[in-house]
Amino acid sequence: MEKVSIHPFSESLAPYFLSINREWIEKYFAMEPFDKAQLQNPQETLINQGGEVLFAEWKGEIVGTVGLKNGGNRQYELIKMGVLPKARGQKIGWMLGKAALDWSKKQGAEKVLLYSNSILVPAIALYRSLGFREIPMEPGTYQRCDIKMEYLL
Repeated sequence: MEKVSIHPFSESLAPYFLSINREWIEKYFAMEPFDKAQLQNPQETLINQGGEVLFAEWKGEIVGTVGLKNGGNRQYELIKMGVLPKARGQKIGWMLGKAALDWSKKQGAEKVLLYSNSILVPAIALYRSLGFREIPMEPGTYQRCDIKMEYLL
């Protein structure tokens, strides 16, 4: 198996946050205004607010990414996790998720939340394998989401 490296946010990697996530969002859903804001301006919408974006490099190419949105109250929201189709099956999503949880813990977080959609069966299975558990979802949070999960640190 080829080595996977996880990198923190940098301006040079920022375009991958958009391109990798656009692939799956447009396949299953549609880009919403909040998607565009986060994906086109991660420095402003995530990093400057105390969040992070991590990137996975495999075979010399950035093939995966995940964002962490600072939710205040010692919690983060795991957002916009994507791995390019050609790199799926290499446990890259799991490595990104683990790195995101580790980063959150280092920031003093007590929990990490995520919102998803039950049609994304492999993603839900990945989140469960990382230790996330389903919790009740409040109405009106995200239009395309029908499942909420949390991980207690």
